[in-house]
Amino acid sequence: MRDLIAEGLASGRWHVEDGASLTQNLIIDTDVVIVGTGAGGGITAEILSQAGLKVLMLEEGAFRYASRDFHLQESEAYPQLYQESAARQTKDKGITIMQGRTVGGTTVVNWTSCFRTPHWTLEHWQSLGLKSLTVDAMAPWFAQAEQRLKVVDWQVPPNRNNSILRDGAEKVGISWSPIRRNVHGCMNLGYCGMGCAANAKQSMLVTTIPAALNLGARLISRVRVERIRFEGGKATGVEAQALQSDGISPAPWKVSVNARAVVLSGGSINTPAVLLRSKADDPHGLIGKRTFLHPVPISGAVMPEQVEAWAGAPQTIYSDHFLESLPLSGPIGYKVEVPPAHPILTTTTLSGFGESHAHIMQQYPNLHVMLALLRDGFHPESQGGQVQLRSDGSPVLDYPMTSYVWDGVKRAWLTMAELQFAAGAKQVMPIHEHVPAQGYGTWREAKAAIETLPLEVMRARIVSAHVMGGCAMGADASKGWVDHHGKSFAYDGLYVIDGSVFPTSIGANPQLSIYGMSARNAAHLAETLTGKPFAWQIA
Repeated sequence: MRDLIAEGLASGRWHVEDGASLTQNLIIDTDVVIVGTGAGGGITAEILSQAGLKVLMLEEGAFRYASRDFHLQESEAYPQLYQESAARQTKDKGITIMQGRTVGGTTVVNWTSCFRTPHWTLEHWQSLGLKSLTVDAMAPWFAQAEQRLKVVDWQVPPNRNNSILRDGAEKVGISWSPIRRNVHGCMNLGYCGMGCAANAKQSMLVTTIPAALNLGARLISRVRVERIRFEGGKATGVEAQALQSDGISPAPWKVSVNARAVVLSGGSINTPAVLLRSKADDPHGLIGKRTFLHPVPISGAVMPEQVEAWAGAPQTIYSDHFLESLPLSGPIGYKVEVPPAHPILTTTTLSGFGESHAHIMQQYPNLHVMLALLRDGFHPESQGGQVQLRSDGSPVLDYPMTSYVWDGVKRAWLTMAELQFAAGAKQVMPIHEHVPAQGYGTWREAKAAIETLPLEVMRARIVSAHVMGGCAMGADASKGWVDHHGKSFAYDGLYVIDGSVFPTSIGANPQLSIYGMSARNAAHLAETLTGKPFAWQIA
């Protein structure tokens, strides 16, 4: 497969720098500075570069040169490619959050699942005053993103991990569907979370970022944006700190950027953090509020046959039965999927210690894992969390689990246990510290036990890989910090183009929602800055 990164670097035309290699302070003038290179930043960089604008991308993580840098080792991938070595947690340590931290962001390490924003989510946003975000209005942007990133119906039969979900759904009598994936030339390895060694995953690293660089954009990696500069009600640039090769320690050098427009694309924890560090005007106290995670409870099962849940495309089957059958005003709904089960990810997520933990891992080849994405943000008792700053300026998410959300956790455990037993599981183990190592041997036993499990932080293992909101779109400044195109109500020249703008969670894996919304808003920004109509040219 063609390696666009290697070709671009070899051409000598790309303007790429590493903050760890700087030898002096930099002062840079540009049309647009984009903070972050994930789903929002990558799409925006390509679109604004196509519009003829001078673009600078700043990325806190390192620039991994695609296939040759991805060795599919968890011990390398987590510290190199994830925020806080894949151990980012909420303030109370109750939820582990997996987010990317590399050029290309989370798109480099996600599991390639692609869903358009569900109609019920867009309809709810319209009820909040975002009248332009209809299904019909968004459909062309999703279609263009799908074409650009080669989103396809996955034609390969699901691995056993996914087929267990399908089999259980059919036995129980609920609907299931295949998952679309943004891949081209996929080798079906199953190691998507460690970077794609085949360059098949159509992440920003191998699509929009090379395209932007080919058009003259500039990229500086390992540089942390500390604050935005404001002058007279306008964002005029950013101040950034170069980082050493560990990607954490400050280097001696600063990067100061002057720009006509500042675009924040750092994701739904880092974008609010930049605004908080910048002491941005926030009269209604909205920055960092209503940040959503899709809290994820997990259920393990031991099957009579080998599952080898680490092998094969990680997510190819899902069920929305418990979203479609529950109104937004009712109990929290959830999407059912499966995750891959690699050794470190599995051992750090499972409950128990010592002999009980070892007992589960001895059955690792036969282990099946199921998860539920809880759709938060649509109910008065589901307000999400709040991004805050630690004393050193780094962000942390305070995410209280309400009784409404906990009720969803318990119902999801019941659903997943029933599906796993229906598919033939010998034992089922909701991931909770009170569940015995041998789990439960029958659906009746599991149901009775789950009803009594204490719903408490640290006892129930909750994870998430989806962060949304924290800088939401709104009909006016009292309802959102940005408008429906991501422009700040408080400052001219300041835009947020990433998942931070979502007023609620998506209720589905959010990458395609971010791609489509970002393309829409970046195209609008291109027209604003150039004064000319813009049409995204799909490579």
